[in-house]
Amino acid sequence: MAVPLIQFIEVAKSFGTHRVLKGINLSIYKGEIIAIIGKSGTGKSVLLKHIIGLVQQDSGQILIEGEPLHKLPAQKIQSFQKELSYMFQENALFDFLNIYDNIALPLVENSKFPKAQVKEKVLSRIEQLSLTGTQEKFPAQLSGGMRKRVALARALVTDPKIVLFDEPTTGLDPVRKKTVHSMIQEYQEKFGFTAVIVSHDIPEIFNVAQRIAMIDDGVIRFEGTKKDILDSHSKILNAFVSGEDI
Repeated sequence: MAVPLIQFIEVAKSFGTHRVLKGINLSIYKGEIIAIIGKSGTGKSVLLKHIIGLVQQDSGQILIEGEPLHKLPAQKIQSFQKELSYMFQENALFDFLNIYDNIALPLVENSKFPKAQVKEKVLSRIEQLSLTGTQEKFPAQLSGGMRKRVALARALVTDPKIVLFDEPTTGLDPVRKKTVHSMIQEYQEKFGFTAVIVSHDIPEIFNVAQRIAMIDDGVIRFEGTKKDILDSHSKILNAFVSGEDI
């Protein structure tokens, strides 16, 4: 089997006396959509923050293409982080910036891009995500679904190889949730990035992700495909999927 793009080996993390991750073992492969599921407060978002570098593990290892992250030279770590993009739970759009400037922000912050290239990239994403005509509008003038699309356009404008989605359908009705899931699936197929989605949308997310990992009590209780879930005899997994208390 291929070497995982990102691999967690016995990763543990505590905040004060609260142990959030208690030995996470997880493999994420290049070009896949993997969903991270589990009850609230089980460490799903903390796991994402380890990938993006906002949080450092207390113990265990995180491997990038088979190499321990902490042993990589600073230049290689920076290069890896530049390949990452993050779509926040609440979109994190700036109300005082119009749609064009919100999408352009990651490129503007990276001063190596000339204005002409920034414009080309932003207008390309605006067209690809069916946002034409919204450039001069502000987030408050758009629907919830359109704001999600803007957030995705901003996440994709840097041509990332890995996109992390933290509860991307929070606050949306069932119809718009389905639209966002379809959008992620469509653009992942189009651009080929690796997608890691933290989600509570059970069982809908099973139709989007090629693989699913379930966190419970700080460890990965299950990692596999939709078929593996249906065939599983795990009481914890089956109870969570069916909405029962575990």
